[in-house]
Amino acid sequence: MNGKQFYEKILKELRKCIVGYEDVIKFLTISILVGGHVLLEGYPGLGKTTLAKNFAKLFNLKFSRIQMVPDLLPSDITGFYYFNQKTQEFEFREGPIFANIVLVDEINRASPKTQASLLEAMEEKTVTVEGKTFKLPEPFMVIATQNPLEFAGVYELPKAEIDRFMFKLTLEYPKLDNEKQILYTKVNGDKKEVNQIFTIDDLKKAMNDVKNVKVSEKILDYICRIAKETRIDERIEYGISPRASEHILLASKANAYLEGRSYVIPDDVKAVAKYCIPHRIVVNREYDIDERELVEEILNKVKVVE
Repeated sequence: MNGKQFYEKILKELRKCIVGYEDVIKFLTISILVGGHVLLEGYPGLGKTTLAKNFAKLFNLKFSRIQMVPDLLPSDITGFYYFNQKTQEFEFREGPIFANIVLVDEINRASPKTQASLLEAMEEKTVTVEGKTFKLPEPFMVIATQNPLEFAGVYELPKAEIDRFMFKLTLEYPKLDNEKQILYTKVNGDKKEVNQIFTIDDLKKAMNDVKNVKVSEKILDYICRIAKETRIDERIEYGISPRASEHILLASKANAYLEGRSYVIPDDVKAVAKYCIPHRIVVNREYDIDERELVEEILNKVKVVE
């Protein structure tokens, strides 16, 4: 089974309960294949939780949900030591971060201290509690959500945390036909359950296939020049980090795999850069331009050197 067939099976199964959002599904698939994380932004009731939960079902992965609130403590996420009366010893109780896919709901509602507890997990795939480091399950992926309507009782995500998200994806309102299909399903009660279609070994094989996707030197140069352009453009206060460049590279390989190719082409880079870059840059206040529009301009400006 090649990457294109792999992705088509995912789409077919998720269509049982998810209407639309094919682009979002594709980038979730890319992220799980290369160990990336996703920030989902959208209004309440658009199905963010349903999407994350059923995506995990496809591979029979352990799924957990963390509802972020202002009084949540870091130990509520990572876990903590407690004294076991029976054994008369201190034992470690794992927190909800110990799962393959972790849905962090309304991430910007948690305090900065609690948000910071995710940094090590997202970057190192480990958790350190009281000086001891614990390895998280493989694969590991964080899907965080935030509601753009809320301004009271929320904390802005620090750039160090935002930079750890491979993609920021926006869930829009469904199209008329899609919303009608959702209502039709509710009225007739014929909503189907998503089933496991891959084993974790299937997923790991796909992840290994992505690693073997070839990248030419001109593609590496292309990614570096895109990154450089974000750093010298006067409209941008500061450009993307080397971590972002690495994310573009990894995501480009996964995109090529899902398109059924064993090598990366410039179109793969463009396809993923549109979602890898905008959330990482800050536009200078003197310029009235949207981050996504600015990234489009940069991608159109930078050409591949033959």
